[in-house]
Amino acid sequence: MVALAVLVEKAAAALADYDIEILEMHHNLKVDAPSGTALLLGEAAARGRDISLKDNSVRSRDGHTGARQAGTIGFATLRGGNVIGDHSVILAGPSERIELTHRAQDRTIYANGATRAALWAANQPAGLYSMADVLGLND
Repeated sequence: MVALAVLVEKAAAALADYDIEILEMHHNLKVDAPSGTALLLGEAAARGRDISLKDNSVRSRDGHTGARQAGTIGFATLRGGNVIGDHSVILAGPSERIELTHRAQDRTIYANGATRAALWAANQPAGLYSMADVLGLND
């Protein structure tokens, strides 16, 4: 997911005139919406645009809403079944649409990531690190 956030930030910066929508789906027992991961992706998009997500977030549309406001970041939330977590960031331009998607198919990805981080951290000097450091994305 960290790699996806880096890609979203870069795409949002490079495609400044494209609309951004974030679509997420989780299992039917999830109680928060949008998910923390969807918000992480929204923050990445906002950083890429150098804007505040808080001031430019649209979290629901219903009824006659008028035209989409330029520069906003939209969120759509779906809940159903036993979906672990699907997240798509859609950058929609005048003649094309780019979709960056991550689908968690098994929860072991979280344990594998934690193990990878622990093995990496064992060889680092004391300090505060993130998964972006572990993946070499902060270089």
